[in-house]
Amino acid sequence: MSPLARRRLTKAALNTTGVLVFLIATFPVYWMVSTAFKTNDQIFTTDFIPFPTQFTFEHISRVLTDGVAGHSIWVYLRNSAVVALGTVLIGAVFALLSATAVARFRFKGRVPFLALLLVVQMIPAEALVIPLFLSVRRLGLYDQLLGLIVTQVALTLPFGIWMLRTFVAAVPKSLEEAAWIDGASRFTTFWKVLFPLVAPGLVATSIFSFITAWNELIMALYLISDPTKYTMPVALQYFFGQKGTDWGAIMASSTMMTLPVVIFFLFVQRRMVSGLVAGAVKG
Repeated sequence: MSPLARRRLTKAALNTTGVLVFLIATFPVYWMVSTAFKTNDQIFTTDFIPFPTQFTFEHISRVLTDGVAGHSIWVYLRNSAVVALGTVLIGAVFALLSATAVARFRFKGRVPFLALLLVVQMIPAEALVIPLFLSVRRLGLYDQLLGLIVTQVALTLPFGIWMLRTFVAAVPKSLEEAAWIDGASRFTTFWKVLFPLVAPGLVATSIFSFITAWNELIMALYLISDPTKYTMPVALQYFFGQKGTDWGAIMASSTMMTLPVVIFFLFVQRRMVSGLVAGAVKG
């Protein structure tokens, strides 16, 4: 086989693999959206129906009209948005400051601190429910969205620090030294020199924090007891009953829950890709 034929065969194999991975990754999303527009007869049939033969807005209309657990679905979407955006804003500030300190300064305990960040990421969230519950209650933040935000910041912060550390370390220190020579203060140097260069990495970590907080179920289930403060993942549990599961409403609500994440991702996808690529190369 000639080198040209081998390259073509390799390219075809890679393209085929990429298409298969794409189909496998997107099929659950497609099935969720298509099921939201299927009638109950199509949902509960034993036949395989890849797409709705009869479109219906019954499930979406019922969710929007009747709500969930006696409350409008917009209440739960609002709560999820508050928690997710609060986690992103607070987490981004602490992650950037911590990553800058770890990457730019040499202090005692720096290496153990970095190792501890990795260890924390290895602990499953289920193992942290009780200590976080006790801490939140002791702080007087139980059954408060702020308590849930603080918890999500604590869970996503280690990843944010570790990832942003790479971006900060990739920025040549000579740029900051040149700004100091020109008379810039440390704050000015940080805001006008360092921050614009690490902004792509900050966007990438913010997306991770947003998706994690938006889809969080375990902590929200144990830290919130007021139904008016439930987030969307908790509200979806009401469709699972002893007499059966309302799959149409679940898929309709899940589709509506997914839309804000998709819209958010579409706005920041370019900066996210550039951030991941920039963080992969140092220097």
